[in-house]
Amino acid sequence: MNETDTLIRLILSTLLGGLVGMERQIHHKPAGLRTHILVCIGACLCMIIGLSLNKEFGNTIDPSRIAAQVVSGIGFLGAGTIIVSRASVKGLTTAASIWSTSVLGLAAGNGMFFAASVAAILMVMVLFILEFAEERFALKETDVNE
Repeated sequence: MNETDTLIRLILSTLLGGLVGMERQIHHKPAGLRTHILVCIGACLCMIIGLSLNKEFGNTIDPSRIAAQVVSGIGFLGAGTIIVSRASVKGLTTAASIWSTSVLGLAAGNGMFFAASVAAILMVMVLFILEFAEERFALKETDVNE
């Protein structure tokens, strides 16, 4: 992978992570624009490193192992956004968006630009449109909300 490929992957992950993070920021959630961008860039870089090591050392390095560690490791970061108080749980959607954003970074780092872009657009649509629908049609449960 050359510098241009690396630059494109990192810039795309920045834009896609920012797209999701902007929605969280607008709604004043615990993890916003910067958090989502950093998670996406970090995951992208992990994938780039895995692919580069695989190319350099052959089949002795499995890039999917690095990706698997990103996916499980980000769960701890997401867990930090979940707040449990009495009968209320807040932060689950933000935790899910952080985890999903890490996967966007992995996809961008792997060169799956179309899949990453479509997934980011769908994620933002889900976050914006379904929140509106939940409020409009009172679909949120009273004891569990974001």
